[in-house]
Amino acid sequence: MNERKRVLTVGGGAREHAIGWKIKKDNPNAELIFAPGNGGTENIGTNLDIDSSDIDRLRAFAKDNRVTDTVIGPERPLVDGIVDAFREDGLEIFGHTQKAALLEGDKARAVEFMRKNNIPHPPSAIFTDYQEAEAFIKSKLKWGEIVVKTSGLADGKGVLLPNSEKEELEAIRRMMIDKEFGEAGKKIVIQKRIKGREVSLIGFVVDKHFGLLVPAQDYKRANDGDQGPNTGGMGAYAPNEYATSDFLQTARDTIVDPTLSGARDEELPLNGFMYFGLMKDEETGIIYLLEYNMRLGDPETQVQLRLLESDFLESVRACIRGTLEPRHYRSSSKTAVGVVVASNGYPGKYEVGKEIRGLDQNLSEGIVVFHGGTLRTPDKKLVSNGGRVYTITNVARTKEEAVRGIYDTLREYGMETDDFFKREDIAV
Repeated sequence: MNERKRVLTVGGGAREHAIGWKIKKDNPNAELIFAPGNGGTENIGTNLDIDSSDIDRLRAFAKDNRVTDTVIGPERPLVDGIVDAFREDGLEIFGHTQKAALLEGDKARAVEFMRKNNIPHPPSAIFTDYQEAEAFIKSKLKWGEIVVKTSGLADGKGVLLPNSEKEELEAIRRMMIDKEFGEAGKKIVIQKRIKGREVSLIGFVVDKHFGLLVPAQDYKRANDGDQGPNTGGMGAYAPNEYATSDFLQTARDTIVDPTLSGARDEELPLNGFMYFGLMKDEETGIIYLLEYNMRLGDPETQVQLRLLESDFLESVRACIRGTLEPRHYRSSSKTAVGVVVASNGYPGKYEVGKEIRGLDQNLSEGIVVFHGGTLRTPDKKLVSNGGRVYTITNVARTKEEAVRGIYDTLREYGMETDDFFKREDIAV
């Protein structure tokens, strides 16, 4: 008799909707549960009124309701120790332990790890004292432009890209004095700004085995032409043509393998998704590691899982059991593109409760929409409930076809309104 799959996906964004969509596609009879989910996930499963950070209630639910598999979407539950808590009760869960998750949850810790393991990364300085950070900026080191990062988690918004000394000083003040990012800004990392194209290397990792999904390109700035403030991500596409075979081999040799080796040496048990944010310096040609994320990306997941041909849940279980093989991360050779539609004002202040049009229609072939900040009202109306409202994706033979299909669909199905905005240059 086949086991009844009852899968809990922790999180409420478009990434988690994409995870559920892929599991359902591979396992039509699986029972899907989302905590807390959104207006789209309730169409394929059951939403729980439990926040993704409420570890005790999530653990109790999984235990009482015989959940067979739990998959973690966002970073905060991992950093808070959800995997450790579930395993204490013998519950099956996929994700990194709290100790390993700190490679994302503490950027200063990650920089120290990179230094120790000779992993190429931008020149970096770590500060816990505002006056020392201020003096460092005024010292006029020959770094040129810099990046200022909160060391702690800031929901994808703790990276500032100042363009003058005045803006640099303002950035550290916002973090360390004004506490705009809360506790995340108590410690900061200042890095030399590297210029080049980013590549997101994301995949399954088990000890020394890294199972690469299709390399992706995401777009972090809010506006066309990579202008405006940093966001959680305004779109993505895969495969990233800059991730050539030579690029990937160099990244493996200088960044991925030393990371996995260093983790073993420090007894960091890697078993989950891992994200290497890479950039090839256009001046030196060196591939630098910008950051680790210890989970799937958003919006990269929305395009990568559309290309993944392997059974996602089977792949997760293979990781847990330490039996991951290349067949568990087999992907299509087509191209996937995703465009994020966001609330006006995002990533700053924005209003919620705005009606969303078009998503309940039968859209063009190849188009799949993953809900993010959406909510069903009691009268079944779909309204906005967050900054990034949804990601509209398309798969086609070429990037150009995929892009055209997305923007044509947004126009033809009346999905564009004055309450939302999007970038017009994703994958263009």
